Amino acid sequence: MEKLIITVAPVGAEVTRREQPYLPVTPEEIAKEAVAAREAGAAIIHLHVRDEAGKPTQDVNTFARVMELIKSQTDLIIQVSTGGAVGMTAEERLQPLALKPEMASLTGGTCNFGDEVFYNPPPLLEAFARRMLESGVKPEIEVFEAGMIQNALALVKKGLLKPPLHFDFVLGVPGAAPATPRQLLYLAESLPAGATWSVAGVGRHQLPLATLAIILGGHARVGFEDNIYYRKGELAQSNARLVARVVRLAGELGRPPAAPDEARRILGLAPRQ
Repeated sequence: MEKLIITVAPVGAEVTRREQPYLPVTPEEIAKEAVAAREAGAAIIHLHVRDEAGKPTQDVNTFARVMELIKSQTDLIIQVSTGGAVGMTAEERLQPLALKPEMASLTGGTCNFGDEVFYNPPPLLEAFARRMLESGVKPEIEVFEAGMIQNALALVKKGLLKPPLHFDFVLGVPGAAPATPRQLLYLAESLPAGATWSVAGVGRHQLPLATLAIILGGHARVGFEDNIYYRKGELAQSNARLVARVVRLAGELGRPPAAPDEARRILGLAPRQ
C-alpha cells in the first residue's frame, strides 16, 4: 500500500475557544499549528480561517495571510475549505479559490448538519467544480452521505471533474452518515477505479476510523475541526498531538506517513514550485 497521507484540520467553522481553549484562531496561531503538525507527520492542511472576533470567515485577505505564513515555513499541501460555514453564500465560500491553492474541498451534496441544513444543490456543485477546474485546483470531494459519490460521478460525465478523483468521507455528523466500520467499508468500495480517499471521523470516532483507514489502504484526517479530545474527558492540547498518534499507529501497521511531496505524487499534484 502507499504511504499514509495525514491531513490536519486545525480550526474548522464550528468549534469555539470556550469548547477548546487551545483552538488556533489568529493567522499566526493557525500557522504555528500547521508547522507543528507538519513536524509531527501531516502532509496536508485543510484550512479554515477566522476573523478578528474569532468567527468563521471566507475572506480572501485572511486566507492569503494565513497561506503566506504557512508557505513560508512549511511544504504542506494547502487545501482551502469552500464549505465555509452553514448559511454562507456561494460567492462567500468561493473566495479563497482566487488564491489558486493546490487543493480545495468540494462538498458533494446537501445533507442535514445537526439542527441545520448544509445546502449544496446540483447547480451549486457544478459552479464550484467549474471554478476549481478553471483555477487548476484539485478538488477533495467531501462525502457526508453515500449519494454524494454519485453526484461526483455525474460531474465527471459533464467534464467538470477530472479523474483520478480524491474523496474525504466525513462520518459521524449528526443527521448524516454514521461513523461505523460498515459505513466506511461501503463508501470505500463504492468509489470508481483509481480514486483515493481519506476519512474524517467526528468526535470519538476520529481515532478508530483513522486506524481502519490505515488498514484498508485509505488516508486519514485529524484535528480540532472534527475532534477536540485526545481521549475521553481529556482535551487535546494541540493538533500535532493528534497527528503524532496516527503516525505511531501507522508505523506499527506498516504504513509510514507520506511527506508532502510524496502526497503530491500519490494525489497527482504537480511538484511544489
